[in-house]
Amino acid sequence: MRLPRRLAAFTAALALVLPVAACGSSSSGDGTKTVKFGYIADFAGAAVLAAADKQGLWAKHGLEPELKVFTNGPLQIQALGSGDIDFGYIGSGATWLPASGKAKIVAPNMLGQADRLITHSDSGITTVAGLKGKKIGVPEGTSGDMILELALKEAGLTGKDVQKVNMDPSTVVTAFSAKQIDAAAIWYPLIDTIKKNVPDLVELTKSEDYYPKLSFPSSFVARNELVAEDAATVTKVLKVLREGNDWVAANTAEAETLTATFLKAPAEQFKGASAVTKIVPTAELDKLTKDGSVANWYKGLADIFVTMGKLPESPDPATYFTADLYQAAGGAI
Repeated sequence: MRLPRRLAAFTAALALVLPVAACGSSSSGDGTKTVKFGYIADFAGAAVLAAADKQGLWAKHGLEPELKVFTNGPLQIQALGSGDIDFGYIGSGATWLPASGKAKIVAPNMLGQADRLITHSDSGITTVAGLKGKKIGVPEGTSGDMILELALKEAGLTGKDVQKVNMDPSTVVTAFSAKQIDAAAIWYPLIDTIKKNVPDLVELTKSEDYYPKLSFPSSFVARNELVAEDAATVTKVLKVLREGNDWVAANTAEAETLTATFLKAPAEQFKGASAVTKIVPTAELDKLTKDGSVANWYKGLADIFVTMGKLPESPDPATYFTADLYQAAGGAI
C-alpha cells in the first residue's frame, strides 16, 4: 500500500511542476514574474536594460529578469523560437525575421544613425554613382548592406552594377585599411577604428540622409506564443522598456557611462555612443506609432529586404508589430 501512495504523491507533484517547466516565464511565491531577456552588448542593445536595472524598474513592475547576452539579432530570434528566451533585442538588419513571422516586435528602440558608405580620399570616387564596377566590402544582411542598397538605388544602380564582397565586420575594417577594397558599407564605432589608419576617408552617404522618410529602428521582440497567450506579462515588460527609454533619452551622457558599467566595459568604449543613435522619447514614439510613422519605418525596411532577397514580399507591419500593446502600456489607447 505504501508504494502506490508514494507513486501517487510523486505523480501529483510532477503534475504541478511540469506546467511551470514548460512555460517560458515563471512566477515566484511573491508573485514576481521571471522573464528571460536577450540583448546585445552595445549601447543601443543594452542602455535601456542598464537603466531598468539601475532604476529598479523590473521590481517596480513585478518582474525578475534573467538576462542573456547574444552577439546578434538572428541568434536571438532562433532562441525565441526554441523558447530559450522570452524577449530579445534586434538591430534593423534582423527585422526581416519578425517580418517573416519568426517573432513579434513589441517596441521600437533607438534609430540607428551609425551606418556609412565610405571610400578612400584618393580613389577618385566622389559620388555613389562612381562606385559602378568597384569592389565594395559589406557584411551581408546587415544595416550596412541596407544602406548600400538604398544608396545604389538612388544613384540608379543595383547590386549587379558593383562588385559586392561579403565580409564579416572585422574583415571590412582590415580590407578597407589595406586598400583591398574600393569602398565599404559599415558603421560606427568600426569606422572610428578604420580612421586610425585612414583618417581622411570620404563618407559618400549616411543613415540620417534618409530620415524621416526612412529610418533604421532597432527593436525589442518577443515570442509569438507569449504575445498571443500572456499579454499581461508583455505589458509589464513594455512598461519597463518605456520608462527605461525615457530615462536614457533624458540622461544620454550618464546612460553611456551606466551602460559601460552594466556591461563591465571601459567607460571610454561607450563615450559618444549616443551621437550615432537617435533616442526618441516614448511620448513621441506614441505619436509616431499612432500616426503610422513607426509602421512605415518597418514597411520601408521590409521593402529593402524584398530587394535584397530576404523576403518574398513586404508584409503589413500590423502582422508583426504589436502597436496596440505598445501604446496601451503607456495608457495611450
